Amino acid sequence: MKKLSKRQLCEAAEILSNGGLIAFPTETVFGFGVIFDDKESYRRLIQVKRRPPEKPFTLMLSSIDDIEKYAYVDERATKLIKKYMPGQFTIILKAKENLPSYCVSKEGNVGIRISGDKMVRDLIGEVGKPLLVPSANKSGEPPLTKSDDVIKIFEKEIDAVIEGESISNIPSTIVLLNENVNVIREGVITKEEIFKTLGE
Repeated sequence: MKKLSKRQLCEAAEILSNGGLIAFPTETVFGFGVIFDDKESYRRLIQVKRRPPEKPFTLMLSSIDDIEKYAYVDERATKLIKKYMPGQFTIILKAKENLPSYCVSKEGNVGIRISGDKMVRDLIGEVGKPLLVPSANKSGEPPLTKSDDVIKIFEKEIDAVIEGESISNIPSTIVLLNENVNVIREGVITKEEIFKTLGE
């Protein structure tokens, strides 16, 4: 396993582009990342996370402009995206047909996040395609926030770690938009703020 600094994004991007699995700090908690369209990398991510395959991973993008490539964006979604992205916010929308089936929930949805951490956006931009990014921990265990802790637990299972520490230690707020507005998980952005932004 390689230890990389935040200045070694080209090397990290190369590992990802070649199907590798890396861990990196975000503004919420540490994340694992693999490229979204490599099924073997996806399977490996499931094994490392110890997570049931029927629960898809969040698609992390480098830019707001990319969201409509992968999901259908309506007026409500636009309001939330403009207000909270990039940031500690994940939005679940109807997935477009160009996504691999394993990226999409059985209801046909995909979770999308754009990190408020410039390093993370730069890394994804360097890769040139979205990443599947869950929190760096085993399912059911607390999310990790320091590279030292990630190394201790996952050293033999991942290809590289970008060293550092996450900032807020609170996972992102998750909102599912369908016919209703469902706040799945409350983070720094509260349920009240979400409904106020939507004028509901």
